[in-house]
Amino acid sequence: MIDRARLAALRAAEEDRFVRAHPRSAELATKAGLSLLAGVPMPWMTRWPGAFPVFLDHASGARLVDVDGVSYVDLCLGDTGAMTGHALPAVTAAVEQRARAGITAMLPSPDAVWVGEELTRRFGLPRWQMAMSATDANRFVLRFARHLTGRQRIAVMDWCYHGTVDETLAVLDGDRVVPRPGALGPQVDVAETTAVVPFNDIDALDRRLAVGDVACLLMEPALTNIGIVLPDEGYLAAVREVTRRHDVLLVIDETHTLCAGPGGCTAAWGLEPDLVVVGKPIGGGIPVAAYGMTAEVADRLLKPMEEAEVDVSGVGGTLTGNALAMAAVRATLSTALRAEDFAVAVPLAERFADGVAGVIAEHDLPWHVQRLGCRAEYWFCPPPRTGAAAAAAVDEELEGFFHLYALNRGILLTPFHNMALFSPHHTPADVDRHTEVFAGAVRELSA
Repeated sequence: MIDRARLAALRAAEEDRFVRAHPRSAELATKAGLSLLAGVPMPWMTRWPGAFPVFLDHASGARLVDVDGVSYVDLCLGDTGAMTGHALPAVTAAVEQRARAGITAMLPSPDAVWVGEELTRRFGLPRWQMAMSATDANRFVLRFARHLTGRQRIAVMDWCYHGTVDETLAVLDGDRVVPRPGALGPQVDVAETTAVVPFNDIDALDRRLAVGDVACLLMEPALTNIGIVLPDEGYLAAVREVTRRHDVLLVIDETHTLCAGPGGCTAAWGLEPDLVVVGKPIGGGIPVAAYGMTAEVADRLLKPMEEAEVDVSGVGGTLTGNALAMAAVRATLSTALRAEDFAVAVPLAERFADGVAGVIAEHDLPWHVQRLGCRAEYWFCPPPRTGAAAAAAVDEELEGFFHLYALNRGILLTPFHNMALFSPHHTPADVDRHTEVFAGAVRELSA
């Protein structure tokens, strides 16, 4: 049992410590509030712990320094956007060289050929297209699925996350499909566009797809944005069998699960999707995403892709596939996110999980730590099997305290959930420092 009064007092003390340590960030936050909605350039930046966000000065490798000169071990890494580590020299050089030679021209570049070949090698799917973000890539793929099948509805997992795609911001309320809490201004009733099924429930998926109105199932191979929820043994193979039997395209979103290895879970677990989406990490920090498809899907899409109306097809974007993005992806995938990089990062995540689990066991807490590749996080509950169970277990007061306690001691976690991401730039000492800080927070809370 958590003493909520003690938790509130500890949080108040951490808030005071945070404010005193960040006067320059406080000043910038006040000024930003005069011109930026909510005082930030993107809404979820308000989710950081503390009275205001810390403002970035610079970051390199696994270290981040804010405008007050406070240095952090960065276990957030841009929520996978900087999974490679910050400021990769090869990416910096490639971006600078490409910027001097022209950034965008609506023409393909030689780097694009290399990128397509490398993505094919990593994920095993033979045809690729580019996007500016995984949200865009998912949106395009859903259009393709509806076009190819003639079916208007798509299916997702309960409490999934696939960016800001309207159709995916849906959850189950009993048997009803309703907008996900927090979704602003849905353009249509999501029950009209989307079927929702619980993760790890193959019978529910089979029953829903049997209706015959679903074009594709868009899913992560392991849920991540509600916290890591791993698939049961045999579940993903059963998903593939059910989708094939009901003639439903299977789309795997690897944007966050790329942490499993160079080809994400698709390669690591031998998955056989019809289409796959990968986003943030592949550009080393430059906005870019990609989506791949089987030869069969590509052949069926080739004709509309070559027609005169393709520029108003709902797929594309003037800056998509620009030369700068292609240069960044080539530099990133040729120097990072390789097998040798995961060989360093994954053991660090294992060390993190072992350290946290040791603290939990020492204090006999009913908590759990979960890991997927080089990504790990802890839960204030036993491991959930579904997104709904994970959502129900969220304890914002407790998470906020642990995040702020860590931030005040130089450890930057992802602002939502308790996620830590590791790159080859982290060290065992970084991991041990987090374990020490986590243990300190638990001791204070348990005192």
